[in-house]
Order: sequence, then C-alpha cells, then structure tokens
Amino acid sequence: MLALLIGWISDLLVGDPERWPHPVVWFGRIIAFCERRLNRGNHRRLKGALTATVLIAATFLVATLLRTLCTLCSPAILSSLQSSIFNLQSSIFTILFDAIVIFYCLAGTTLIREVRQVFIAVDRSLDEGRTQVARIVGRDTRELSAQEVRTAALETLAENLSDGVIAPLFWLLLLGTPGMLAYKMVNTLDSMIGYRTERYREFGCWAARIDDVANYIPARLTALLMVVAAAISGRRLKVRGQSSKDSDNVQCSIFQFFNFIRRYGRCHASPNSGYPEAALAAILDCRFGGPHYYFGELFEKPFIGDHDRELTTADMKTAVRVNRTAEILMVTLVTLFYALMF
Repeated sequence: MLALLIGWISDLLVGDPERWPHPVVWFGRIIAFCERRLNRGNHRRLKGALTATVLIAATFLVATLLRTLCTLCSPAILSSLQSSIFNLQSSIFTILFDAIVIFYCLAGTTLIREVRQVFIAVDRSLDEGRTQVARIVGRDTRELSAQEVRTAALETLAENLSDGVIAPLFWLLLLGTPGMLAYKMVNTLDSMIGYRTERYREFGCWAARIDDVANYIPARLTALLMVVAAAISGRRLKVRGQSSKDSDNVQCSIFQFFNFIRRYGRCHASPNSGYPEAALAAILDCRFGGPHYYFGELFEKPFIGDHDRELTTADMKTAVRVNRTAEILMVTLVTLFYALMF
C-alpha cells in the first residue's frame, strides 16, 4: 500500500521523464530485435507465439527475482526499524523496488500531458497537430483533418486509461509488481506487433490474443469507472435519441448509459478497446471510430456513437477530468483492498 502511494504520487508529480531509462523502452528494443530475427521464413505464427510467451514469462521471473533480492539484501537495522515503526512485512528495499516499478508502469500523467499538447498544437496549425498526435497513435497521421486529430487524441486518452492506468493497477492487485511488469510487456508486444497487417498478421497473432485476455476485465472496469467519474465530476449522463423526433440530447438513466456502452463497445475491432471509447463517446456525446490507415493499409473500423460533431478544447478538459477521477477511484480501490487484506 505504501509503495503504491509513493509510486502513484511520483507519477502525478513527474510523469515519464523522457531522458530517464524506462523499462518499456527496453522491452521495445528486445521485441524489435526478436521480430527482426524471427519474423521471416516459415512457421511465423509459432515463432511469434514462442517469442511472446518467453518474453512475458521472463519479465515476470526476472522481476520476481529482483524483488526477492531486495528483500534478502535489506540490512538488518533497516528491517528492524521498519518493523518497529511501520509494522510492515516487506523490507525497505522491497518497498522502494515496488514504488519504482509502479511509478514506471503508470502512464496517466504523461498521457494527459500528451493529449493536451495535441489540442494546443492543432489550434496553432494542422501540421503541428498531426506531428504531435503521431507521438501517441499508431495510425498514419499525414492526411488527418483537424477534427480527426482531436478525435484520435481523445480515443487514445480513453483506450490508454485502460492500458496505461487501470490494467496495470488491476494486475498489481492480482500478481504484485512482477505481474504489473509482465502486463507492460504484454501491452508493449501488442502495440508493436499485434497488427493485422501483412507483416505482423502471423507473427503478432499470439501477442494480440494474449493482450485481449489480459485487458478483458480491465477494459470493462475502466468504462464503469469512467461513468462513475463523470457522475462525480458533475457531468450529466446523456444519450442521443434514436428517432428523428428525438434528436436532441436527453438526460438518461444509468442503465441506458450502460446500454450505450455495451452496444457500441462491441463495435470496435478490438474486443476491449471499444468499451472505454464508448464510455467517453457517451460522456462527450460525440462519435469515435471510422476508417483509418495503419502502415499504409486502410482499416474500416465501425463508428462508436452517432453524433458527428466538432470536438473542442472544452471536450478535452472534460475527458481529462474524467480520466483523472477514474484513476483516483482505481487507486483508492486498490489501496482499500491492501488495507483490508494486510
């Protein structure tokens, strides 16, 4: 619990410092090395499955070993001190290790900072907006309109609330910091090779499927937390009428809101990403999705929501407020769990 609070507050204050070494960067280099060596010739699907499985397992085992060493190497005087003052079962070094891992695995502050910069950049010029949004999305951005740049940023904000905050905390709850790091390897594998393009379709198939499983519960939990966060932050929950006579926004019940999320969450190509995106589309009363280019190939994605309106900086601020509130709710839930269990 102490490590969680230290790591989370550190992320709130600092984010991901660009010049600091980062585990995800190391993961990316390892994945790229394996992909260059193995993604060729025959049996690409088998080689991709072995690569993903070995890298995820190795990450978990190495993290577990390092955490154990931190516990064993803690000086006796520090262990005695922390036991008498804090009444903790872990060593000081173990708490420090956990706090550092949590700090690096959470990406809430950096994500919000990047999305804000996209809206600032696109307000200055379309080219700046395209360049800025390319930092956080995988799609081709060279031909995006200003509306598409803003939409891409908000879609990423919703999706990565799950990938970058809620899911890591979920796996921290289940498997501790080794599980949290293993999840980041899963997520990095999917973001690098989990595409249905000609190059990655076979080799990245297992990476994408493992990511689907790892995010199944966190994605739906994220949507739930976003709805609660919107209500807490004073956002009235609304849906758009389905008939021509009822085309204006109307205040809806919580059940109608969740029906909207369930209906449009299933429309996404991913079995998970659509749920947080649908939640944000409902909160903002806007439309996400549609066709996009990835690595030069056109992917026809369904639309999420049915109100195609211009997105503004005010929408971004609302989305950021919802994201931050949902993050606080999840940290509170995990902290309460630790407090009750230990």
